[in-house]
This record gives sequence, structure tokens and C-alpha cells, in this order.
Amino acid sequence: MALPLLLLELGLYATSFFCGSITAASITIVQGNFGGRCMLYGLVNYNVTAGLIGIESPSSPSLCYFVTAISVMVVVVCYPVTLFWLYTFCICGKITRERVCMNLMIAVSVFFLFFLLITGCVVKIGRDSLCNSVIQKVPNITSCEEAQTRKWVSPIRGGRFYICLHDAGTAVWVNFFLWLIILLLVIVQRPQETEPFFNQPPRPQ
Repeated sequence: MALPLLLLELGLYATSFFCGSITAASITIVQGNFGGRCMLYGLVNYNVTAGLIGIESPSSPSLCYFVTAISVMVVVVCYPVTLFWLYTFCICGKITRERVCMNLMIAVSVFFLFFLLITGCVVKIGRDSLCNSVIQKVPNITSCEEAQTRKWVSPIRGGRFYICLHDAGTAVWVNFFLWLIILLLVIVQRPQETEPFFNQPPRPQ
């Protein structure tokens, strides 16, 4: 039973790595397209004469930096853990985890669950706030996606802002549930993790 759980946990770390990368990249792309401004909870205006969408009030850049930082932390943790386990499994043929390591992983899981929950709420509510401003200020649109086809004040590039923010939010929530499963798996395996998983020595008769 330990081997399937171990492989499942390894797959979850690898998936979490990709989700964290998607969130960090998506937020960074949107911020770059808006001239370094953070548009979570941001407000827009509309120039009727020129038919251009502009920025009325961006939020603090630290808000986007926070979302990116949490995602990067997930990536930084998952990447070496995944590589180490793959190396150990393929080369050494065994993995030994002491109770201290399991307790540390439980603490890391709880830490990420807490901050991923906050990050998910920030991205979801911040995106909805921006979209409400877009729908209210820009005429003849009924959804945020439609604003991606409109012209924006130069040098802003708003062609994919909603798609990127949607991808970022989805990846955060997927990551949250991945770490919830990881936490449960670690708790289940914790009493068993005092011996190597593989190539265990035969027990005396």
C-alpha cells in the first residue's frame, strides 16, 4: 500500500509544480502587459471619443507580487522534492523518511494550504472586481472576455488579460486541493515511514 501512495504523492508534487508555474507566469504576463501595474481590484475608464479603455486606478503592485511569491515558493519546494524522489527511486532504489521529515512536510503542507487559500481568494475577488469595473465603464459589452477584443490606451496590451487571470485563479485552486491531498497522504503514511519503501531487508524467520 505504501508504494502506490508514494507514487501518488510524487505525482501530486509534480502537478503542483506546474500549477505554481502557471499562476506565477500568468500574473507576471498580465502585470507586464499593463506596464507593471497590478490590475487585481483595479479600475478602468473609457475614452468615448477615442474608443479606448484606460486605467483609472490600479492596485498596489505588492498584491500581485504576493500572489507570484506564493506560487514561486510552491515551485521552489516541489521542484527539488520531485527530482530527489525520482533520483532516489531510479538510482538508489529506496526512500527512507524519518518521522521528523514527515512532521516537516505536514507543517509545509499546512503553510501552503493557508497561503494558497488567501491567494485564491485574492485572485478570484480581485479579478471579479476588475471585471465589474470593465463591464460598468465600457459600453456595449456584457462580459470581461469581450474587453479583450477592444482597443486599450497605448502601451497597454489587454488582449489576454482575462484569460491569464482566469488561468491563474484556476491553477491556484487546483494547487490548493493538491496540497490538501498531499497533507492527507502524509498523515496516512506517517506511521509507516520509519523504514525504506523499497528493497526492505527480509525479516528474520
